[in-house]
Amino acid sequence: MRFQAPQLGAMGVTFTIMRACQFASLITVIGLCANFISGIATTDHNPPAELIGTLTVAVTAVVYVIITYILYYDNMLPLLVAGILDGLLLIASIVVASLDGKPLARLNCAALPSPTPVIGTFFSSAHPIRAAVITQTLPYESFVALDRPTCYEIKAVWGLSIAQCVLFSFSALVCVGLWHRLRREASTDATQKDIEG
Repeated sequence: MRFQAPQLGAMGVTFTIMRACQFASLITVIGLCANFISGIATTDHNPPAELIGTLTVAVTAVVYVIITYILYYDNMLPLLVAGILDGLLLIASIVVASLDGKPLARLNCAALPSPTPVIGTFFSSAHPIRAAVITQTLPYESFVALDRPTCYEIKAVWGLSIAQCVLFSFSALVCVGLWHRLRREASTDATQKDIEG
């Protein structure tokens, strides 16, 4: 259903704010995950599936956020479809947050070793966790416990994933609310035209 964005009032402003917050947090998640994956890849190891999954969902979501806001701005966004897609991204964000947070909930970052060159230290023969790495794929539980900075950055990714859950749930509700409001206004206008005609 087409609409005029300036006439949507508070809900239109809320939608814009939600999209801006989603974009900012997704870009941060992409930057952090890409940095980790790049560092791991330089050591000829495969990054954990959790990091790849988080990056995949974040890139997909940021493309979706950009496209839907452009359509919204041009008065071409199908609001009900956007609400459903936001709901699907909410589910994906919940899955990502639960997988990322599984080993992090009980991890105390302050108790970990002080800052060191993360990837280089991990793959040096002297590193105690190195002995636990049997396959070419780096275990997520070992990676998050490398040192303090890695732990804090992964917890930031986890926190932003939780924030995405909240943002996509609200934006889904706003889309459905806007769709319902415009549908009601369209039916009211049609009734008035029938009475006048």
